[in-house]
Amino acid sequence: MPYAVSEYQTTPNPNALKCILDRPLRPGADALRSFRDSDQARNDPLGLALLAVPGVASVLLADSWLTVNKSPEARWPAVKAGVERALAAAE
Repeated sequence: MPYAVSEYQTTPNPNALKCILDRPLRPGADALRSFRDSDQARNDPLGLALLAVPGVASVLLADSWLTVNKSPEARWPAVKAGVERALAAAE
């Protein structure tokens, strides 16, 4: 079932953005997961999908939110659109 971002929150890091989701991620799964590359996320389909978004450098997945870190040259509008597409396609 797809997810949606209900709110974006800025962080002290200009290359990180917290995404509040419309519902919890994978109920019963590990509460906190962090991935810096696709090898680390190989067993996490959502982590892999988010890391495949151009400009995404790492992700932190929690219960009902996630934080996306982008590369300095990436622009937030494109990264947000990619994150929203990845979440909409999530199962």
